[in-house]
Amino acid sequence: MSDEPELFDEPLEFEDELYEGEAEGLPPSSASPQATEGTEAGETFRLNIPVEWAGYRIDRVLATAFPDHSRSLLQRLILDDEVKVDGRTYRPSHKVKEGDEVVVHLPPSGPPPLIPEPIPLDIRYEDDQLLVIHKPRGMVVHPAPGAHTGTLVHAVLAHCPEGLSRVGGEGRPGIVHRLDKDTSGLILVAKTDVAHRSLSKQIQARSAERRYIALVWGEPRFQKALVDAPIGRHPVERKRMAVLALSGPGDSGPRSRAAQTELSVTERFGFCTLLECRLLTGRTHQIRVHCAHIGHPVVGDQTYGKNQRTPPEAFHDTALRSEFDKIIAAMGGQALHAYSLAFDHPQTGERLTFTSDPPEDFAELMTFLHTFTRHR
Repeated sequence: MSDEPELFDEPLEFEDELYEGEAEGLPPSSASPQATEGTEAGETFRLNIPVEWAGYRIDRVLATAFPDHSRSLLQRLILDDEVKVDGRTYRPSHKVKEGDEVVVHLPPSGPPPLIPEPIPLDIRYEDDQLLVIHKPRGMVVHPAPGAHTGTLVHAVLAHCPEGLSRVGGEGRPGIVHRLDKDTSGLILVAKTDVAHRSLSKQIQARSAERRYIALVWGEPRFQKALVDAPIGRHPVERKRMAVLALSGPGDSGPRSRAAQTELSVTERFGFCTLLECRLLTGRTHQIRVHCAHIGHPVVGDQTYGKNQRTPPEAFHDTALRSEFDKIIAAMGGQALHAYSLAFDHPQTGERLTFTSDPPEDFAELMTFLHTFTRHR
C-alpha cells in the first residue's frame, strides 16, 4: 500500500473574505426594504437597488438597508442562502446593479438574552487571553434553535464574569471554532478580541492544528487520504450537510464552500477502522460528511450513517455482535472525538499543544474491539 495520501477531490476556489471595514454608510437614498410576508419562520423583505447603491457589495447594502441588524447576522444570512438577488444567491462580496431585486428572509426575533449558568466545566488551560475546554458529548456549544439554555457559552459566561470576546457575534461570545453537539473533545474559547482574531487567523492559515479520532464503518483501501470535497446545506433536508458542486459567482443552486480533511488509518478491525482526522477547513459536520462521502460513515452517526449495521461476519457469535451494538447505542452519538489541539499563544507566541482522552463510552468501544481482535 502506497504511503502517498489518496486524493478524493473536487476543484477548489478561493473563498471571499467577509467585509470587516468600519461602519460606513452608503450614499443617501429613499430606497427601503418592503415587507412582503411574515410567518413564525420569520419575515421576507424586497428591496429594489437604486442608482445610488449600484456597484456596492451586497453585504454593505444590507447593512445600510437594515440598520437594526448586526452586520455579522446579515453576512450569515447571505452565506446561508437567505438572500437572493434577482432570484439567485451570491457571496457577500457580490456587487449589485441598479434595478436589482433583493429578497431577504429575516429569521424571527432573536433568542432570549444570554444569562450565565453555573454549569461545571472541564478546563484544561486558562489565562487572561483564552481557555481550552474539554466539551462533553451532548452539550451544544452556543445558543441555536431548540437550545437557548445549557450551552457551553452559558457555562463559560458564568466562569468568566469579566466577559468574553465579541468577535464571533452576540450569540457566540468567545467561540473561535465549534464542535457538534454529540462530538466530544477540546475547544478554544477567547476572552479578548485580540486573542480571538489571532486564533481565527491561525485556523484559517492552518498553523493551528485540530485533530480528531473517528471510528468509521468498513475498511478503507487507503492508509492516508485527503478528502477535498465542497460542503453545503442539503438541498432538501435542511438540517443535514452534503458534498455539493463548488459554488461559483452567480450560481443559483445550493451554496457550498471548499472543505478539506486529512485522514490517516490508525487501527484496522476488519469491519471498522480507527482514523485520525485533521481539519484543514472547518465546515459544519465536516468530518462526518466527508467520511460518509467516501463510504465510511462514523460509527454511531444517526444523521449520516443511520443505515449502517454491524455486519453478521464481524463476530464469531451473535452475543458478541449484540454486545457491540449495545455499546454503540449507549453512546448516544457518533464515535468522534477532538483529541488534539495545537496553536501559538496569541500574546506570547509560545506553541501550545493539548491532548484529551476519549470519553469512557468511546474507550469502552475501543477496549471491546481490542479484545475481539486478540481472540478472532
